[in-house]
Amino acid sequence: MSDYRLSTEAVLRALSTVEEPDLKRDIVSLNMVKDVVLGIDSVRFTVVLTTPACPLKEVIRKRCEDAIHTHIGANVQVTIDMTSDVTSTRMNAPTLPGVKNIIAVSSGKGGVGKSTVTANLAIALHKSGAKVGIIDADIYGPSMPTMFGAENIQPRIFQQDGLTRMEPIQQFGIKMLSMGLLVAPGQAIIWRGTMAGRALQQFFSDADWGELDYLLIDLPPGTGDIHLTLVQTVPVTGAIIVTTPQKVALADATKGLAMFRQPQINVPVLGVIENMSYFTPAELPDHKYYIFGKGGGQLLADQFDVPMLGQIPLVQSIRESGDEGRPAISSGDPIATAAFQDAAEALAQQVAIRNATIDRTERVQVA
Repeated sequence: MSDYRLSTEAVLRALSTVEEPDLKRDIVSLNMVKDVVLGIDSVRFTVVLTTPACPLKEVIRKRCEDAIHTHIGANVQVTIDMTSDVTSTRMNAPTLPGVKNIIAVSSGKGGVGKSTVTANLAIALHKSGAKVGIIDADIYGPSMPTMFGAENIQPRIFQQDGLTRMEPIQQFGIKMLSMGLLVAPGQAIIWRGTMAGRALQQFFSDADWGELDYLLIDLPPGTGDIHLTLVQTVPVTGAIIVTTPQKVALADATKGLAMFRQPQINVPVLGVIENMSYFTPAELPDHKYYIFGKGGGQLLADQFDVPMLGQIPLVQSIRESGDEGRPAISSGDPIATAAFQDAAEALAQQVAIRNATIDRTERVQVA
C-alpha cells in the first residue's frame, strides 16, 4: 500500500485526477462519482455517465481503475458500477416536461434517407438503455408507420382532467406519433401550412409522452412552416443534418443547416450524418463503392465547423428492413448495426457536450 489510507476521501482524491474526456473536467467535480463503499483492501463505487450510449465508457472505467491503483495501492480491488443520467437543459419546461432532449432531424432535400436514419438512431439509442420517442413531423408524407410496421395501429385516445389526450404507440421500444397513424392508409392530407402546424403542436401538447431521454423530430424536407412551428413551440436541444455525398443534396443540406444557425432561430447544430456514403455488397463486406461521390458530408461538416457523426453505407438490408417494417438495426445485419450504433453514440456524446457547455435553447419568437 502507498502512504494513502483507504478512505472515502482518499478515493475521491484519487478519482479527481480522472478527466471526463469530452467535458475536460474531473469526474468528481462533475458529480459523476456516487456510492463509495469501502472494504478490506477493496473499494466499490458508481460512475454516473451523461448518457447510456457513451462511447467512452470503457475508457473512463480504465482511467478510474488506474487512478485507484496509482494513488492508493496497486493491490486494491476495484469494482466500478457504470450507470447513467442523461443530461438536459429543459428543466421545468411547460411543454413536454418529462422530455430531457428534443432533437430535430433535418435535411434540405427529400430522398436522402432522413426518416430511415431517424428510425435507426432511435432504436440504437434505445438499445443502449435510453428512453426514446419519435414525432413524425412530415405531416403530408409520413413514413414512420411503414418503417415500424405500424400502419394498422392507432394511438389510444383518453380523457384526462377534462381534456382529450393521445397515448403514443410503442414499437421496438420506441414511443411514436405520426399523422400516418391517424388517417387511413393512402389518404392524402390536403391542408394549408397553418393546419399542418397545428397538428404538430397537438403532438406536443395533447400527447402523454411520459419520461424520455431523447425525442427525435423527423422533419419534412426544406425549411418551411413545420420547421418554424417546431422552434416556436418548444426549445430544441439541437439539430442534426442528414445528407448524401452528392453535390445536389449538399446544396440543399447547406440551406437546412444555415436555417438553424440564423440569429433569430439559434438552434445548436449537433452534427452531420452522411447517408448512402458508399455501397457495400453483402458478398464483399470489405469493399466500398462510392456511387454518389465521396466526402461530401465531411465537407459540409468542415464548412460549418460541426462534428461528422457518422457515415451510413448503402446496403440492401437497410432498404429491405424499412420496407418490411423492421428497421435495419433490429435485423441483425452487422454492417448496418455498427454504422447506426456508432452514429447514435456520437449523437449522444454531442448532446452531453452541448448540455454542459451551451445555455438552454429558447423558443423562437417570430413576429
